Amino acid sequence: MSNIYNLEPPTKGKVILHTSLGDLEIELWPKEAPKACRNFVQLCAEGYYDNTIFHRIIKDYIAQGGDPTGTGTGGESIYGEPFRDEFHSRLRFTHRGLVACANQNVPHSNGSQFFITLDKADFLNNRNTIFGRVVGDTVYNMLRFNDIPVDDDDRPLEPVAIREAEVVWNPFDDLAPRVDREALRAEQQAQRAADEARKRSAGRTKNLALLSFGDEAEEEEEAVAAAADRKTTKIRSAHDVLTEDER
Repeated sequence: MSNIYNLEPPTKGKVILHTSLGDLEIELWPKEAPKACRNFVQLCAEGYYDNTIFHRIIKDYIAQGGDPTGTGTGGESIYGEPFRDEFHSRLRFTHRGLVACANQNVPHSNGSQFFITLDKADFLNNRNTIFGRVVGDTVYNMLRFNDIPVDDDDRPLEPVAIREAEVVWNPFDDLAPRVDREALRAEQQAQRAADEARKRSAGRTKNLALLSFGDEAEEEEEAVAAAADRKTTKIRSAHDVLTEDER
């Protein structure tokens, strides 16, 4: 691994992702991938990734996160639009622990989402922008992704959360957060609460619509329950009478 590192350009800048699997220290390549690094560092500084999840994990391949909605279809860059790919001849998917932009499977469609490689992935060369690497003993925390059970859609059955993204070394002198971190966190929590409320409401509506309509379904269920109670009461009464006769 050290020989591979020697072939890669020197890093500048560091972010620590404090996750439910442990810390992940990420060193950056701002010279080779300036737009991707600036996007990542600024989103980290603004708390954009705080309390988000890795929504896609494929054993010995990747762990993908960076979507505040947790669906894999959300998120946006700091530029207000997708930004261009940045490929470099000395940055290749030759080993695990590389951090790269997740895109929409078309060129120049990078947003807020990123992934970490869990093994070499040569077929991603010139398809996804590499902008950092996981370093130090935190590599062992990264390997724990391989132990997370997932469903048929590669979604973790045990959510892995980014509790906080900490910018330890900002490589950009002119970079400043656009929003207050606490204000953004409150906004994200409110949005998640609203999304959960909509899901619960949609679930109730769907259940009622399966056999009947709205209040009619509830009234039918109440009538059936009441009839069952009356029937049970009558059976108990008959049993009690028989018991008394036997006495």
